[in-house]
Amino acid sequence: MGWLKDKNKHMEEELPGRVEQLKEDSLTPIKQIALSAILTALAVILSPLFIQLGTTKCFPIQHMINAIAGILLGPWYAAIVALTTGMIRNALGLGTIYAFPGGIPGALVVGFLRNHLKDDYAALTEPLGTVMIGATLSALIFAPWLGHPFSLFFFWTAFAASSIPGSILGFIVLKALRRSGVIK
Repeated sequence: MGWLKDKNKHMEEELPGRVEQLKEDSLTPIKQIALSAILTALAVILSPLFIQLGTTKCFPIQHMINAIAGILLGPWYAAIVALTTGMIRNALGLGTIYAFPGGIPGALVVGFLRNHLKDDYAALTEPLGTVMIGATLSALIFAPWLGHPFSLFFFWTAFAASSIPGSILGFIVLKALRRSGVIK
């Protein structure tokens, strides 16, 4: 094992900038995939905690996860977490088709605004994607396709009732994780 320490020391002497960059770069692709899997699993495990409104199952925990994933992973991984969670929840009979337009747009908005704002407050923008985009898609495309007689106002209200507390909870969890030193 001594030769390994010598080799690592030699590398640090040769490439000090690169070694420091690797130490600072905490989310490698493997870590991003692992965190995505953990967040998806957490969302699925907490799936029984939903609010039934009409034919939708409003799930504030999904919006909390979207806020966290959008901030920590960016838009694309956050959208994959929302998509995967929706697929698993539907496969287990714990979700509805509205999980897709209700989850993915919010995750994307948080991720894109995180890139732009560079601040955890972007987590609070999750309702913009969920309500303005997701609820509108649900009312104008999914509900008529499924024969559900709900209005745009119904979906905006139902999705807001779920996404606003969920995004606030996600923001609080992010701040707690940062204060405790779990994330930087």
